[in-house]
Amino acid sequence: MDRTPHSVETLAALGRFDSPTICNVLELFDAIPRTSGYLDSRIRACFPQLPPMVGYAVTATFRAGAKPKAGDVYAGLEKQVRHLEAIPGPKVIVFQDLDDPSVAATFGEVMCSSYQAFGCVGLVTSGTGRDLDQVEALRFPCFTNGTVASHGYCQIVELGGPVRVGGVWINPGDLLHGDRNGVAVVPHELAEGIAKGCPKLAEAEAVVLDYLKGPSPTADGFAAARKECHRRIGELAKELKGMAR
Repeated sequence: MDRTPHSVETLAALGRFDSPTICNVLELFDAIPRTSGYLDSRIRACFPQLPPMVGYAVTATFRAGAKPKAGDVYAGLEKQVRHLEAIPGPKVIVFQDLDDPSVAATFGEVMCSSYQAFGCVGLVTSGTGRDLDQVEALRFPCFTNGTVASHGYCQIVELGGPVRVGGVWINPGDLLHGDRNGVAVVPHELAEGIAKGCPKLAEAEAVVLDYLKGPSPTADGFAAARKECHRRIGELAKELKGMAR
């Protein structure tokens, strides 16, 4: 897996903030269009109460609409686990469901238990899932396009390579951040800057939020708070762009 390694501290710092904050700080770099770098609304958190997921994509394609040419259902799981064993973590399984619409669940309790045992911290699929009560008990974040009761003719077709999920191409090793708001792709070269920028952005936004929580806010006071907030965000943007050079 070709990826830029990040420190445990950087990954932990990213995990302390929600995905909207991650996206807001990413915008300050002006590195990518504001309408890219995050999965669309088809992909939703199965367990929105869980804390943010941060890890590196391990990609695969999936289908369940027809019998496999050889082997049994769940064909490819053992090979996938061997693949995971050779990759450092934290890892996020990312499936593109080749059936459109989804015919059967991409994952269930057994698959998620297997992934978690081999260093995975979550799963993202363009398809569907099942066994949600059991997977929730694992505290294993999953992001799907829905829920289906059966596994059908579950097959892991191909490991590695780019996959398209939620309107975004995801490559092996991409750094992903996901929570109840959605899933974002964190550019490797900006990950450390984003981690450092999140608390500063939160402090800037707190200028407005704290004012609004105070006694008897006025329109003039609100305007002044917003001006100070924007000033701080502008200074942060200059700092982050300087780090990116």
